[in-house]
This record gives sequence, C-alpha cells and structure tokens, in this order.
Amino acid sequence: MSVLAAIAVLAILIVVHELGHFAAARLQGIYANRFSIGFGPILWKYQGRDTEYAVRAFPLGGFVGFPDDDPESYGVDPRDPNLLKNRPVMDRVIVISAGVVANLIFAYLLLVTQVGLSGVQEFQPEPGVLVPDVRTELSSAAAKAGIQPGDVILAVNGTELGATRDAIQKLMVEIQGSPNQPLQLTVQRDGQRLAQPLTVIPQLSEDGKGRIGVQLSPNGTIERRRLSNPFDILTTAATEFQRIAVLTVQGFGQLLTNFGQVANQVAGPVKIVAEGAKLANSDASNLFTFGALISINLAIINILPLPALDGGHLAFLLIEALRGKPLPNRVQEGVMQTGLMLLLGLGIFLIIRDTANLIPQ
Repeated sequence: MSVLAAIAVLAILIVVHELGHFAAARLQGIYANRFSIGFGPILWKYQGRDTEYAVRAFPLGGFVGFPDDDPESYGVDPRDPNLLKNRPVMDRVIVISAGVVANLIFAYLLLVTQVGLSGVQEFQPEPGVLVPDVRTELSSAAAKAGIQPGDVILAVNGTELGATRDAIQKLMVEIQGSPNQPLQLTVQRDGQRLAQPLTVIPQLSEDGKGRIGVQLSPNGTIERRRLSNPFDILTTAATEFQRIAVLTVQGFGQLLTNFGQVANQVAGPVKIVAEGAKLANSDASNLFTFGALISINLAIINILPLPALDGGHLAFLLIEALRGKPLPNRVQEGVMQTGLMLLLGLGIFLIIRDTANLIPQ
C-alpha cells in the first residue's frame, strides 16, 4: 500500500503540473486539444468537447498539446489569435511557466496541510553521528575499518562529538582534513559502546579531501508538536518550504559543479517511489513532505533551460523577444525532439539502474 501511495503522489504531481499549463491556456482563451499524462502509446483516453484526455505508457511526465502545427484539421484558421503561436510572447510565457508555478503552490499547500494535521517535527539530538549507510566496495575505508550501517560515531581521537546539531560538521572536518592519516573512532553499536575504537584511514579524493565512504545523519529522535494558531501554521509551512527549496537548489548546484561525485545520487522514478514508500511506512503523514519535496524538485528541474523542458521553451521565447521574431520551426523542433529523446533515454536508464539496485545481491 505504501508503494501505491508513493506512486499516487507522483501521479498527482504530474497532473498538477500539466493542469497549470492547461488552466493558464484556457483562462486566456487559448486552444488546447490534448492533455496527456505520460508519453508514448495511449493506454486510455477520453475525448471531451475540445480536448482529448489520455494516459500513456511511459509515466515520465506529461504534456498539454496545442493545435498550432495543424490547425486546419481541427477546424481552426491558422491566423486565429487564440492559437498559442499567434499570442504575444508574454501570454506564451504565462502558459509555459504555469506548470512550475502550480507545482510550487501545490508544494506549499501540502506543507500547510501536514503542519495543520500533524504539527511540526522537532529534532531532539543525542550524542554522536548516525551512519545510515556504508559503501561496501573494497575501496571503502569505512568498510575496511569495520563500520556498519546503524553505527553511531561518538568520538574522534578521543574527542566527544556531543549531542549537538553541528556534530556532523565536526566529524566531517576531521575526516576531510585527515587524508591518509589514521583516525580513532569511538563507535556505539546496538546501544552499546564498542570496547575498542575503530581505526579508519580516510582516502585522498580528487578534491584533496579525506573520504571514508559513509552516509552521515544526525543522531536523535523526532517529536511532533501541534500548532493551533492558523498564522503559525502558515508561517511554519513557509519556513519549511523555503528550507526545502534552498536545499534543492544547492543540490542542483553541487550536481553542476561536482558532477562526478554526486551523479550516482540522481534518482529515477523507481528509486523515488521506493524512498516514498519507506517514508509512508514510517509515518503516513510523511507523504505530505515527500510530495512537497518532489513537487519543488519538479518545478526547479522544469525551469532549467534544457530542451524538452519548460525552461527550454522559455529560452526560445527569450530569443524570440530579443530577435523580434522566432527561430525557424525546424530548428526548434530539432532541438526539442533531440532533448525529448535524451530525456526519455535518461529516464529509462534510471528506471533500469534503480530497479537493479533494489534486487538483493
């Protein structure tokens, strides 16, 4: 059920995004003849008075179609001002950017709902830093030292990390600043402190810093506090929205500036659903945060100036505004079709990779 819930969240977010485009067009009187969730062969469709609604085979997004390329087959004069291509640049910008705006608004509403229903999560730190995951490759310094998932690192070279929010930062500074130098880590396992410290030797990475091959998380418990004041609910949700948005932008920044180190963290639909299912299993209300996180990610990804994404269309509109006329159709279509194929190829690759990673080795 948790997997189905996570899939449902992703489907809703895609529908919200496309509804943004669709509503922005219809509210301006612009013709929109297709509303599709997914790409490829049609699995189900319904022909409305003005629009065909469809669900397609590859659930990697969706699209709103406009009769601009062949208006006469829809009984529309090619010079009709209600065709999208005949509208001023600003009208088209509104239609194209409306999907991103819809995702951002929906993300905030999800956070408002979660805060209103479940309250706010407050983290109560406990001593040390939690190690949720350890790389199992032979090259992993942590695996060689005997560190296991679920361990809590309490101290480095005899210096306690303490029950503070900056314990992770302290540990990272020690690891990154000690390439090829042994560190004595005091470890707690299954609630018991190990009798002897574990010796780990951070490996020198390409950026000149030490790495041991672990994922680190704050150690502590989460408690919920309910809010009754509507203003507090709205402001708390806004603060959480800002935090998620900033972290998402920073994550994309790291992907661009340090691609080799973080590329393997890029998740496809399968991994996203798996992570959503884990959150739903731990606490169903976490699906609201999951939905908000993915919705904000969808918005930011779509606004990037890449072919086949909303940002790519906006880039063409910017060029048109600067030139005073659009680029030739064959140029735009070639770029967009190439971008779409690359996007679908990446999506299929991520699905295959993430599915393989879910299979026990």
